[in-house]
Amino acid sequence: MTVRLAVLTISDSGARGLRHDSSGDAIVAWAEGLGALVVERAVVADDRVVIAAQLSRWADEDFAHVVITTGGTGLGPRDITPEATRSVIEREATGLAEALRASGMKQTPRAALSRGVAGTRGDTLIVNLPGSTAAVVDGLNVLAPLLEHIAALLQGKTEH
Repeated sequence: MTVRLAVLTISDSGARGLRHDSSGDAIVAWAEGLGALVVERAVVADDRVVIAAQLSRWADEDFAHVVITTGGTGLGPRDITPEATRSVIEREATGLAEALRASGMKQTPRAALSRGVAGTRGDTLIVNLPGSTAAVVDGLNVLAPLLEHIAALLQGKTEH
């Protein structure tokens, strides 16, 4: 099964074209290296309504098996990606979010400041990663061995 993946970067400066999307590039390179198909990619400002609308559209219109966001997961006043994500997911995947933070903590204590969530909407998994490229790469290493199994489970293929 070829996993279809969408990448959403949340960054005010990136949305204005003032910052290169290196964390989004890292996700695309990782996905292509695994043989996943990147079907959509977008950069949006830290706007809860815009983020939620994009996540909902990709999940509801069956664009991707997995949507990975990058950015907006910290403690800053504009960091609202987790709230936007929670507003659209139907079931949280708390173990996945915990595994991402635990892995990050092995690299830097600052990983504890990430508020990223993971969960499903329909048959799509949505995962929040931080905006740091290093943190994204670390999170992708956690997701890599799980990606195909997650996509299969969400497609109803539950044989073990």
